[in-house]
Amino acid sequence: MKIETTPFKDLLIIHPKIFTDERGYFFEPYNEARFRIETGLNFTFVQDNESRSAKHVMRGMHFQVSPKAMAKLIRVTHGSVLDVVVDLRKSQPTYGQHYKIVLDAKSNTQLFVPEGFAHGFLVLEENTMFTYKCSNYYSPEHERILLWNDPQLNIDWTNSNPILSKKDMEGTPLDKLDAFFF
Repeated sequence: MKIETTPFKDLLIIHPKIFTDERGYFFEPYNEARFRIETGLNFTFVQDNESRSAKHVMRGMHFQVSPKAMAKLIRVTHGSVLDVVVDLRKSQPTYGQHYKIVLDAKSNTQLFVPEGFAHGFLVLEENTMFTYKCSNYYSPEHERILLWNDPQLNIDWTNSNPILSKKDMEGTPLDKLDAFFF
């Protein structure tokens, strides 16, 4: 695997080594020992999640607060998404800034999102399959939602009218989030 850093502390892009021939391809989406050695991070993932979505569906911007905060290792297994994270760690110079990347099943590129980030994605193709490993279990009491179209975040989603759940439509603007998160 090849690890690519971003301007955000511990937010990493992971490019797997893919072996291809006339039969198809093979790669390891996750190898705990290699992940720890090559990233320098020590996470245990305890839950895998998967969603299938239609084109133009947006999910997010979700995060969990302490003590149930979670890191995520994200990839797309079919189709593509515009993946966006927002740094909510007030201790970091990138607080309130966002990072976005297109993830697709062709490249199998992964995104490692550390604790302290809100995460969301916009589906770019029909029947997109999105999977992610989580370092903590889902906890509804600790879940929070950042408003996806908060003007303060200035995120260009490339779609001003995505398909959203009621819960995601009612997210909280950045300046109204509790200050104790990370």
